[in-house]
Amino acid sequence: MLLGLRVKNFALIREASLSFEEGFTVLSGETGAGKSILIDSISALLGAKTGRDMIRSGEEAAYLELVFSVERQELREKLAALSVFPEEDGTVIVSRKIQKNRSLSRINGEAATARQLRELAALLIDIHGQHEVQTLFSTEMHGELLDESLSPEGLAAKEAYAVAYRNYRALKKREREGSDRAALLREADLLSFELRELSESGIRPGEEAELAAAYTRAKNAARLEEALGIAEEALRTDAVSEALRAVRSVLRYSDALGALEGQLTELDALLQDAEEAVRTERNQIESDEEGLNRLGERLDLIRHLEAKYDCDEAGLLSLLAEKEARAAEIESLIKDAARLKQQSEDAMAALGTAAETLRRFRHTAAAALSERVERELAALNFKDARFEIRFEEQPEYTEQGGESAEFYIRTNPGEAVKPLRQIASGGELSRVMLALRAVLAANDRVETLIFDEIDAGISGRTAQLVSEKLMEISRSRQVLCITHLPQLAAMADHHYLIEKATDGSRTETEIREITGEALYRELGRLIGGAEITDGVLKTAEEMKQLAEKRKEGMR
Repeated sequence: MLLGLRVKNFALIREASLSFEEGFTVLSGETGAGKSILIDSISALLGAKTGRDMIRSGEEAAYLELVFSVERQELREKLAALSVFPEEDGTVIVSRKIQKNRSLSRINGEAATARQLRELAALLIDIHGQHEVQTLFSTEMHGELLDESLSPEGLAAKEAYAVAYRNYRALKKREREGSDRAALLREADLLSFELRELSESGIRPGEEAELAAAYTRAKNAARLEEALGIAEEALRTDAVSEALRAVRSVLRYSDALGALEGQLTELDALLQDAEEAVRTERNQIESDEEGLNRLGERLDLIRHLEAKYDCDEAGLLSLLAEKEARAAEIESLIKDAARLKQQSEDAMAALGTAAETLRRFRHTAAAALSERVERELAALNFKDARFEIRFEEQPEYTEQGGESAEFYIRTNPGEAVKPLRQIASGGELSRVMLALRAVLAANDRVETLIFDEIDAGISGRTAQLVSEKLMEISRSRQVLCITHLPQLAAMADHHYLIEKATDGSRTETEIREITGEALYRELGRLIGGAEITDGVLKTAEEMKQLAEKRKEGMR
């Protein structure tokens, strides 16, 4: 269950903290007051993309936080599979800090990826807005909604089909590769040439750097020999030795000469070592034109291969291993073409069996879902509504199965049943989505549902029925609803008012829970618009009292 939401410096909201409880919570306010900002903030916390333009003007960063309470062991186990572990009291805190150059999300203090947040959201909260209502025009969405109503056995059949489909696709790909023998032989010939070229080059790790250093030394042998000769001649001197002998001859006459004698001894030894090192280095220099050419040719070969295969020395070495593996794979494909064909045929048969099993579960679920949706539609003021799910066989198996599903509906007596996508009324689509959600709530274990103006396009008696349906859902789930209808607002257990305020220079959105007189005034605004008369207030109070009686009767 959602316990709280904190928003700081996000869009027009400077700072807001909301606490939520069980039951039915409504959020209302003038158009443009910032109701959609709340949905945006929750979506951002749960992995949706959010740009730095959502940071409140003049601020360096925005901060968002959601607090959930997780009590069911089943849900805790699912969270553990995502490496999310609630606190001892069951609390899960999701936070996100949005800065101008980066965004950081955390789950209970641990850094989290957008994918982790989306997977977490699928377990904890479900948001239904006008965008989702519009997705009812997509037949792909129809299949997804139908699958939400599958029994546990049906879901297992769906997973078995997915495994069979992936296996079939992988084998079919290998079979296609193996069946084009001519193409494989051409690739094998090219690989053979490239492998021979790479293997015969005999490149060693670090060889290029060694060759480059040796080539530079060999190419400059004459200059090196000349410079080292000058150095050797300069170091070949007896001056220090003579100075040392002179100091030692008078050492006994002055104790102060002991330190000087030590310095000269050390210097004499250093000069002799330096002379020997220069001589050794000079003797190792070879002015070998043929050797220089060999080094250059070897270096040119390595760099030619690097340019040809567009990689460095390390890349050439790994490329050799990759091409050896591919050559072995091609050899296996050519050799095992018949075996792969048989495996592919067996996989196709297994896929067909899995598809048929899944088809039966889906048809059974479709019949039950249609019947239950019709009952919900009747409760939402669709008189004599007819709802069907029709299937169309696909020319080939897809990731979803061998059939596609599409919703058909009749909203008025005497009309023909037509595809749902042909319904133009937003109000009708909203009620169909609500009916579906009311049915699927029994299967869905998500504890918090958010409806963002799902009441768009409806009014009067229909609005009252929608409010009662939301209240009914809230008996088993926590329901939050952003609305502009007084009928829905009156049925709420808790009501938050969203207002926009300005001091002339800055504008910000403020959110507060309202009760009593403030609640009646907001209901009055929803009923009568900007001018709230005593009569409107009295009507609002009566509406709230009637709603409370209706809720008591529903309980």
